[in-house]
Amino acid sequence: MDKHIVEITGYGANGDGVARLDDGRVVFVRGAARGDTLEVQLTEIRTKSARAAIAKIITPSPHRVQPDCRFYPECGGCDFRHITYEEELDAKLRRVNDALERIGKQPINISEIQTTGQVDGYRNKVVLHSDGTSLGYYRSGSHDIVPIDRCLLLKDDLNEAISGLSPRKNVTPRTRSNKLAIPNKNITPRTVSSRLAFPNKSVTLRTGSNRLASQLEEELDGLVFGITGFFQVNTSAALLLYKKAREYAALSKNETLLDLYCGVGSLTLFAGRDAGSAIGVEINPDAIKAARENALRNGLLFIEFIGADVSNWDSGPISPDCIIVDPPRKGLSKNVIRKIHNLSPKRIVYISCDPATLARDLRLLEPYTAKEICAIDMFPRTANIETCCLLSAEP
Repeated sequence: MDKHIVEITGYGANGDGVARLDDGRVVFVRGAARGDTLEVQLTEIRTKSARAAIAKIITPSPHRVQPDCRFYPECGGCDFRHITYEEELDAKLRRVNDALERIGKQPINISEIQTTGQVDGYRNKVVLHSDGTSLGYYRSGSHDIVPIDRCLLLKDDLNEAISGLSPRKNVTPRTRSNKLAIPNKNITPRTVSSRLAFPNKSVTLRTGSNRLASQLEEELDGLVFGITGFFQVNTSAALLLYKKAREYAALSKNETLLDLYCGVGSLTLFAGRDAGSAIGVEINPDAIKAARENALRNGLLFIEFIGADVSNWDSGPISPDCIIVDPPRKGLSKNVIRKIHNLSPKRIVYISCDPATLARDLRLLEPYTAKEICAIDMFPRTANIETCCLLSAEP
């Protein structure tokens, strides 16, 4: 395919650089930085857009840096190791505000992203994949394995464990071995290596201080949560998000909270402890079981959890003062938006991992209007961004 000279003007939703070809088509370039002048090789052509790979950096962007990971960009785990962290935050800020303005037609925007100040070493969980001979992450855009022995995003004890793992052929893994907590002291990487084999399997490792994953706990602002497969992988950033959601919910003891898509109930408990009553709804039975255990663990027995599909759940006579929604990336269904309107809460706290679907749903939730919005950098060095928005029916 043809080569072209392009200037990168911004970033797409997945972190690719964005430019325009001479014929006006948008072209997405993996590993490009805003301000780059590049020679690119087209790899995929569509009617209105194209994808391209960098053939040559003619003039590097002032935001470009040398990647600090030897597996980048081959590994698909990170998107932004070729630019400064300041540029990464600016890209995420632009993405949210562009969605609010262009899709949501919202007069509100954000001027700052909350961060923990920790760019690396924040993940408490990792999922590694194996083809029987190699153990690592998937290559960007494929299911090919990129072997790794270390990941900059992971906490130190996880990296210590990974360095001791060596896949072996023709060994059947024990039933419980594909999900294992890696403690700080009690189990050495060598011991872990002797327990695990990876013939075409995935393995989940989680940091912690106890021997079994089912026993691991995490403390957030005075509350203790059991760590399961559903718990947040960046605990410090999750605390920022939860504090903002609790602030927006502004619950009092004579009010009721309804938390839709509540997962293991961590946010239901975090914000709901201020309310007189709280209900969390979640379709996953394992998550609901963990949520009930978390309520018992923290003595918040007035908080109830219901296992149901949010889209089809019959809410009955409940009259919530505040509804928290943290939907999947696809956003809220029409049924859920209709249900929210019928319940008529005073306030809605909308948590989103996709600015585009958030912006779309803000329009569909009218006459509720966005009063405040905050972004949290939950996953540094990736293109993902979390937002927390307060909506109110009051003018």
